[in-house]
Amino acid sequence: MHFVHDTLPQRVCFGSAQASAFLKTEIEALGASRVMVIASQRDTRLVDALVQDLPVALRHDEVVMHVPVEVAGRARSAADRAGADAVVSIGGGSATGLAKAVAMTSGLPVIAVPTTYAGSEATPVWGLTEGSAKTTGTDPRVLPKVIIYDPELTLSLPLDLSVASGLNALAHSVDAMWAPKADPVSSALAAEGIRALGSGLARLATSPSDLSGREETLYASYLSAVAFASAGSALHHKICHVLGGKYNLPHAQTHATVLPYVLALNGPAAPAAEARIAAAFGTSSALEGLQRLRASVGAPRALSDYGFTPGDVPAAAAAILPAVPPSNPRPVTQDDLEALLRAACSGTDPAALG
Repeated sequence: MHFVHDTLPQRVCFGSAQASAFLKTEIEALGASRVMVIASQRDTRLVDALVQDLPVALRHDEVVMHVPVEVAGRARSAADRAGADAVVSIGGGSATGLAKAVAMTSGLPVIAVPTTYAGSEATPVWGLTEGSAKTTGTDPRVLPKVIIYDPELTLSLPLDLSVASGLNALAHSVDAMWAPKADPVSSALAAEGIRALGSGLARLATSPSDLSGREETLYASYLSAVAFASAGSALHHKICHVLGGKYNLPHAQTHATVLPYVLALNGPAAPAAEARIAAAFGTSSALEGLQRLRASVGAPRALSDYGFTPGDVPAAAAAILPAVPPSNPRPVTQDDLEALLRAACSGTDPAALG
């Protein structure tokens, strides 16, 4: 056995109804006295309760999906004007992404308080959108110093968004199984992430107010993100980054919709990974396990529901093709990508791609 695995330096605080206390303790540990809080305006009431005991110098609520460069520029300028010495992000992947954009140029430490299952808080991956092009990269400066997970904070997330966000987390684990830097450690994390997401999401969908399902889903989203951070970005994420940036499709719903088609395409060419995913689901095949879960939770079904059209397919495939990792389990052509996108656009049976 021979491999290289990166373990990221990060503190994780996990507990229901503990976010406010965790935040106070962690800000004190950083020695911060002028905190910038990044959170969407729709989360104002939640944020009020969480930051009332913090030395807040600035609350910034211009949070936009896919982090447009002009939005990032305004947040960076605001942090500089306020003399911020730490950043607290509260919300989903867009809030975390904006905090990362500030950290990338300022070096400020970030404490991330997720309210979804996006997983961005556990990775050094950043993303910025300029025009219709989304650029991503990795930078150790953007990795939050601390993550505060409080499952109670996800209770306000509508069920359909909870499901989409959880499936987005699942995509991190599935993609990590054949990502460019996959190793035995990242694969073990990914397998446990898949198992726990299968269990947690099913319980969450049946009883949305039951914290135990949300706790397991949040735990699993962290494992999945850590696996992804180590293994790197594979075909699924390359596809979704293009779709998000070029067509402004919603992040979680796009990942949730595209995932079974990528699994159907890659699974037969990666039998060991496919078998491990199937075992994590407790089914005879990986795609069967994923599709059972998707059916039980009412998963997003078609990209056309979010504005992607059949006419968009050729240009989208052409934009994705140069980004396909050379290490993908099977060669991928323009025709392959067009077939995948057409199927995902209409929501047809992904088994036909295998």
